[in-house]
Amino acid sequence: MHLYKDERTALYLDGSNLYATARTLNFDIDYKKLLAWFRERTRLIRAIYYTALLDEAEYSPLRPLIDWLDYNGYMVVTKPVKEFTDSQGRRKIKGNMDIELAVDMMRLAPKLDHVILFSGDGDFRSLVEAVQDMGCRVSVISSVQTKPAMIADELRRQADEFVELDEMKDIIGRPPRPRPPEEDYAPAGPADMEIDD
Repeated sequence: MHLYKDERTALYLDGSNLYATARTLNFDIDYKKLLAWFRERTRLIRAIYYTALLDEAEYSPLRPLIDWLDYNGYMVVTKPVKEFTDSQGRRKIKGNMDIELAVDMMRLAPKLDHVILFSGDGDFRSLVEAVQDMGCRVSVISSVQTKPAMIADELRRQADEFVELDEMKDIIGRPPRPRPPEEDYAPAGPADMEIDD
């Protein structure tokens, strides 16, 4: 990835998309290492993590991560997930942070030189184009190593630079922690959320 020390940079992390991509590549993101790596190489203005959460009344396995991020240099943007029952009677959860991410990126873009988006969601293609039109360079970090690829082709083509997340594994990753069996049934993990396209 091409980074410049004096470049005003912001990181936008689509939490559920990044989690699913890293999990498919068989590693966990070390958010402390990620932030330190970018701070050493560029003028980091902001690092923002987006995720939907279950209602406060229910325990969310994301809560410890969100609290840690909040206290350790990240700005965290959350909103409640929506629950519904599908036609087969199964409980489903939807969480989509696209609008919040897009609004924040458009607000901050005039003060930035480089935007780094951790997501493969094709819905962000027009956002990337708009931010480029404002003079920002845009790098997108996701994966084509997964089957199927986690990045939409149109987003990859629009970005000024595409970075393969798997190639950053040694820089910002750690081996996945073993999950207790009950987590397989937990309703609130980011990978269990359906992304509303």
